[in-house]
This record gives sequence, structure tokens and C-alpha cells, in this order.
Amino acid sequence: MGKKQKKEVEQSPKDTHFNSLIIESKNLQTVVLMLDSPEDEILLKACEAIYKFAEKGDENQLNLLGLGAIPKLAKLIAHEDKQIHKYATMAFGVMSTHSEVRKSMRQLDFLPSIITCLAPEEDVVVHELATLCLASMSIDFTSKVEIYEKGGLKPLISLLSSPDPDVQKNSIECISNLIKDVLPRSAFAEMTEITPLLNLLNSEYPVIQHLALQTLITMSNDADSRTGLFQNEGHENLLRVLDNPEFSDLHAEALLVLANCLEEPDNVMYIRESGALEKFLLFVTSSTHSEAQKHAAKAIAKSALNSETRHILHQEGVEKALVLLLGVNNDEIREAASEAIAVMCKDEASKETFRAEGIFRLVPLLMSNNVELREAVNLALANLTTANSNNANAVFDAEGVEPLVKSLLDSRDSIVASAATTITNLALQEPIRNSIQSYGTMTMIVEPLKSSNTLVQSKAAIVVASLACDVNGRTELRNAGGLEPLVELLHSDNDEVRRNACWAVLVCGKDEPTTHELCKLGALEILQEINMSSRRRNNFSEVAVSRLLDHNTSLKYTLTGYLSSNDIITDGFYDPGRVKLGKKVLTLEEFSNHDLNQHRPILLINAKRTNEPQVEATSTDDKFLDVPAASSGRNISSRMGVRDKSSSKGKGRGKKEEEKFKEGETLQTKAEEKEKNKQWEPPYDVLFDSFISEVTSSILPLPNLRDQVVSLALFVSDKMGGPVDKEMFHEFTWELHIAELKHELRSNIIPIGKIRKGIYYHRALLFKALADRIGINCSLVRGEYNRAWNEVMLIDHPPLDTVGLLIPPKAYIVDLMHQVGQLMKTDGAEAAHYKVCTGCSHRHCKCCKQMSCQCEHLEQTK
Repeated sequence: MGKKQKKEVEQSPKDTHFNSLIIESKNLQTVVLMLDSPEDEILLKACEAIYKFAEKGDENQLNLLGLGAIPKLAKLIAHEDKQIHKYATMAFGVMSTHSEVRKSMRQLDFLPSIITCLAPEEDVVVHELATLCLASMSIDFTSKVEIYEKGGLKPLISLLSSPDPDVQKNSIECISNLIKDVLPRSAFAEMTEITPLLNLLNSEYPVIQHLALQTLITMSNDADSRTGLFQNEGHENLLRVLDNPEFSDLHAEALLVLANCLEEPDNVMYIRESGALEKFLLFVTSSTHSEAQKHAAKAIAKSALNSETRHILHQEGVEKALVLLLGVNNDEIREAASEAIAVMCKDEASKETFRAEGIFRLVPLLMSNNVELREAVNLALANLTTANSNNANAVFDAEGVEPLVKSLLDSRDSIVASAATTITNLALQEPIRNSIQSYGTMTMIVEPLKSSNTLVQSKAAIVVASLACDVNGRTELRNAGGLEPLVELLHSDNDEVRRNACWAVLVCGKDEPTTHELCKLGALEILQEINMSSRRRNNFSEVAVSRLLDHNTSLKYTLTGYLSSNDIITDGFYDPGRVKLGKKVLTLEEFSNHDLNQHRPILLINAKRTNEPQVEATSTDDKFLDVPAASSGRNISSRMGVRDKSSSKGKGRGKKEEEKFKEGETLQTKAEEKEKNKQWEPPYDVLFDSFISEVTSSILPLPNLRDQVVSLALFVSDKMGGPVDKEMFHEFTWELHIAELKHELRSNIIPIGKIRKGIYYHRALLFKALADRIGINCSLVRGEYNRAWNEVMLIDHPPLDTVGLLIPPKAYIVDLMHQVGQLMKTDGAEAAHYKVCTGCSHRHCKCCKQMSCQCEHLEQTK
């Protein structure tokens, strides 16, 4: 079917004066006044003349508007005389094409009269101009509503079958405008079959075909209309349009209709059985019309949102068509194809199909200058690699790591989120993870962590969790300043962001330096706060707290009151006493800055010598060292001898020494600044260091664990005042001793080795610290009222008749205070009494025989 252009009626040149051949007047105003004549003959001649005058141009129409012709003509539309009615309608229709005239028309109640002109018995010319008037008026929303409410839709539908192409064109144009609103669209679907509309696709006039397709696009947005379209074999009409190369300008619109229709799984199945789907996919790859191919890909993407449709499309080999579209040198087509791939690969079978060629065509597009294309490609790769290690390998083989990492700094949030997802999918495999890290990913991820977009925050946190599983990744993140924004994400009100941030912190907390930095930034306190909320806590937040504490025994003991045999006390450990969960625990350096006070002292374990800075002997340093010597008598005499020989040389020597002195002052200032900026280090405990040497030489060689435990208990007791009788506990003036140490050191921090009179919690801490140094497994438990104890696991001697039988170890508590070295079963009465001050609940403390209990339960409230 060839396309034809409708021949236009040749118009005469625009008149500037009224045509006097029709009526006996040359004055336009007189002709307008004649519209009020009671004589039908005059009315007829006036209407005919005005129609012909208005038809010649916009200026003439404005002149008529200014002379008040519009209201007069509106009344004549319903005139009994058919000729007057005809020309009045024709004049009104022509003038409605002018926007200023339409404004005046909207003030009049003429639409019912115009709609009446659509009756079948009316002349075709009346149909033409009446529909032209309605099409022009339907542009305006108010008039559009009125046309529908006054019953204009039904007669317009009837005129779609008119033999006159102008009537068809005006009718379909008006309908196209009307059905953009919901109510007229629903009414249109109920009033008519889709056949008259589909027939217009066969029109020889392009404008009618375009309007028909625009109407079909609007109608196919409704499910019922889509069903009706396919029941009337509408897809066949659309495919005929696509098959005709002369209709290339209609292909894009036809594909939009098909795109909407393919949203219905039943429709897809229907056109598949008819063979139309195969034709459609063939057209997608063979068309030379870029706009059509773009819409074809979008049609696939839209229909593939339905799982049933996805399966059908996969069976028809849609993946091959989409891969071919990726090779078209048109960004819009490649973008649409990438979007379709992103949807299609929700089907696992499609993921496998795209691996062979699709991924290798997608990866190079990651570096495109077109941001929309990059967005679609990143989303496609994210979906392709999710839960598919083979596709992740394919992306790696296609050298996709570097452009993906660079995408983390893209200005568009959706690209960053998709790239982060793909990187996470790739990082699940160790060889690829190492490659990802080599491109500085942990440095690049810092900015996404700072994003205000919750999706980007969430995906960035997962990237950290996937790459921080080795020390290099954690170190890079720490050095790049990524821990601070990560900790900030723990405050997020978004559940997914907070969960993933907890996950990342959990992974990052695998080494001491990173854990220390996280705790310094307040991660531990935030996590504890999260865990106290039933709404905010998650599986990762609870484990993250344990992970952070595992690498910080000081915090763990302070907050939980327990160290297991696996929690090793190392140099720098300190015990500030019990702190409630959720409260910030100060660092040892922060405690050192506090003035001397009456609170419980901070116990320090540190056998590490302070690294003294070594002074390098440079020529500059030698000059500095010569300055004090310059003030001695010998040097003065020497200089005076020189001056006697030559005064000029003496002046030169004086200047040199002055320069030396200034250099010395500069070096001294630098040394002071260096000392000021020197990192704080805890004081070295020489006595504790000597304890380690002693137990290593005397206790470690003992043949069995029981002997080692007892010997270590005696050693600890001896260093901290020896055994103390329970009845004489009040005479053991340990508090005074502690106060004297604090005063002597002028510090609230007391190295454990300096304590000569210690009670339960002092001795238990020293026992655990020394036991860890010589490999004795024991735990440290904090009790109430300054009680603390150590638990060890020992195997009892088996009875003679059970030789060779494996006997499980039992838990014992080591007495370090009273019957030193005694091993008490943890579930025994003696152990229970050792762990709890039984008299503290009474007015007179039974264990210390005083009104004020010396077990220091009162000191807890100081």
C-alpha cells in the first residue's frame, strides 16, 4: 500500500477587502450586521460570504471576531434552514482553528449544536467542519470535558468509518485528545470495537495513520483495550505496518503499541502461536530505522517485567536479538537493549545465554560518554553477575574491573550503586578480589560512603564488607579515611544501610589497628546503642560488638567483665573498672590527662619499653653541641689570642659563632616541637617486666599444668602482700597503699607491678596477665564489690581402675587471697564464697567485722 498525500484545495490570494460578488455590500461590518436579519435569503448570503472570507486567513478571522460575528454564527448553527445551518457550521468550524477565536467560543454554549451536526443524515461537508471545530476545541481541557459530557464521543466514533478522509482525520484527532483522560478512555473502550480504529491504519493518508497509532498507544495502556486489540487481530495490522518499508515513519509508533500489548502474558502467548512474535524479533534485528529498533528493545524490556513473558521471550531467543542491538552504533538503541538485558537476566536461563557475547559487548560501554547508556549498562552487569559466579568471571575476563571501579566516582547515584553491586559480586572470588583491590577500590569507595543517597550508602557498605576481609583492604580503607564515614552510617535510620554498615564494621574488625580506629570513632558505643533497640538491632550489630571487643581486651573486660582463655592480655592493657553498656570508655591517653582524683585507679599492664628517639650525629648537630663549650674560659682565651693577631679575623669568628648559636636555637626549637608532637605511650612497668622473666624461668619449666597454676598463684600472692586471713582482712590496708601510689606517681594510672598490697581484682588481673605470657590458659571474671577471680581447666588424676580412659577437664577457681594456691571447683560452696562477699548485705560485714565494709563496695559509688 503506497502512501499518498492529500491534495490541498488551491486557495485564492488573501483578500484585504470583502468580496462583493456574493452579496451587495463591500463593507465587512455590514455583512456581520446582516447575520441578525430575519430574512433567510440574506442570512444565507451573509453566512456563505463570512465562511469564504474566514477561510482565507487568520487576519480575516480576527476581524470577524472583533466585529462580534462569533455569537451570531453560534445561534445560526441550529437554524432550520439547512443551507444557513450548513454555512454557519462551516464558518464556525473554520474560525475555531484560531486560538484567539477559540477563547471567545469557550464563553458560548454552542457545543451541543455542533455535536448535533455529527448526525448521519448531515451533509459530509457539515461533518467535516463540525469535526474540525470539535478537534480544535478538544485541545483545551475544559472544552474536552464538555464534549465528552455532552455526548460527543459516540457520534465521533461512528464517523471513523466515514468515506471522507477529512472527516476521518478530524474525528480521530478529537478522539485522540479526548481519551487522554480516564473516563473518556473507558467509555471509548466500552462503546466500540477496535476494528474501526485499526482500519484507519490502512488509510492512504499519513496524518490519519499517525493519529490512529497515537490513539492506539493511549488505548493500549489499559489492559482491557490491549485484550480487545489482540482479539481483533490488531497485532496483524501492526505487523503489516512494520513489514512495509514505505511506512518506516510509522514503525516507532507501531512498536509502542506492541510494547504495551506485550505486557499481557496471554497476548504474548497468542502472538507466539500465530508466529507474529518471531516476525517481531526478526524485525528488531533487521530494521534500518533506529527509532523503531529503540522502541522494539523498550517493548521487550517492558513485557519482560512479567516472569511468564520472560520465559516465553527466552524460548524465542530474544537474547540473540538484544546482543545484536548492542553492536548497533547508536547510543539510544544500545541503552534500550541494555535495559532489556537488565530485565531479562532476572531469568537464570537468560543469564547463562548472555554470558557468551552479551557481557563482552556490555563491558566496553562502561566508559561511554553517554550517561544514560552507562547507567543502563551498569544495571545490566549488576543483574547479570548477581548470584552467578560464571558471569562474574566473564566480566573479569572482559577487563571490566577497572571501568567498574572508576564508575564508583560517577556523578549519577544509580551508576555508583550498580557498579558497587557488580564489584561486590566479583569480589566473592578471591583472585578477582585481589585485582579489584589493586585498582585502589577502597580509596574510591570513600566518596560513595559519604553520599546522601541511601541506596549508594547501602551498596558502598557492602563493597567494604566484601573487600575488607584481608589486611590490605582494611589498611587501605583506614589510610584513605574511610572508617569515619562508615561509622557515620551506623546512625542511619534506613534499616538496610544500618544493617550493611554493621556488616562492614564486623568484617573490618578483624585486626587490632582497624578495631582501635573504629572504637576511637565511637563505633562500639553506637553499636551498643543499636543493640539496645529492638527495632534497630540486627544480626550483624550484635556480632560486630563481639568482634570489636575481641581485638580490644581492655574494652571487653571493662564492658563485659569477662576475658576468656582466648582473650590474651597484651602490653597496653588497662582496667578502669566496670562501665555500663552504651557508655563511652576513655582511652588510656585520655585518662592520663585527668587530674589526680579520688576515683578508682586505672590498672595498667605494660612491659613494653618506650622507644627513645635516637639523635643522629650530623654536622649541624656538632655545631649545636659546640655552643656551650664556646662559653668556657679556655675558648675565650683562645679567641682573644686570635683577636690580638688580627682584629678582622676576630670579627669574622664572632659572626660565625653567632650563626652557630642561632642554628642551635633553631634545632632546639625543632626538638621541642618534635617532643610535643610525639605520640603518647603508656609508662613502662619495669617490675612487671621482671615478673615475666621470673615466671618464665621458674614456673614455665614445671612438668604439669596444675603445678604451674599453683606456683603462679603463690607468686602473685607473694608480690601483692601474701595470704590474708579472712578474719584479719580489715587490717590489710590496701586502700591506703593504693592512695599512696597515686600520690607518688601523681597519676590515676598505676602500673600493676607497683602494687604491693592488692586484693581480689588486683591479684586476678596480675595472674591472668602472667598466665597469658607463659601459656597457661585461664579466664578472668569480674564480680561485684571488687571481687574478681580466675578460672582454669584441669584434668583430675584418674582412678587406678580407669587407666587409659579420657577424662574431660574440670573448671577450677584459683584462690589468690586466703588459702593461696587452693583450687576450688566452680560449682562448690568455697568457690561461691570466694566470688561473693556474703557479709555485704548486712549492717555489720561478717567478713571484715566492721561497720564500713572494707571490700570497697562503697568505693563503687565515689
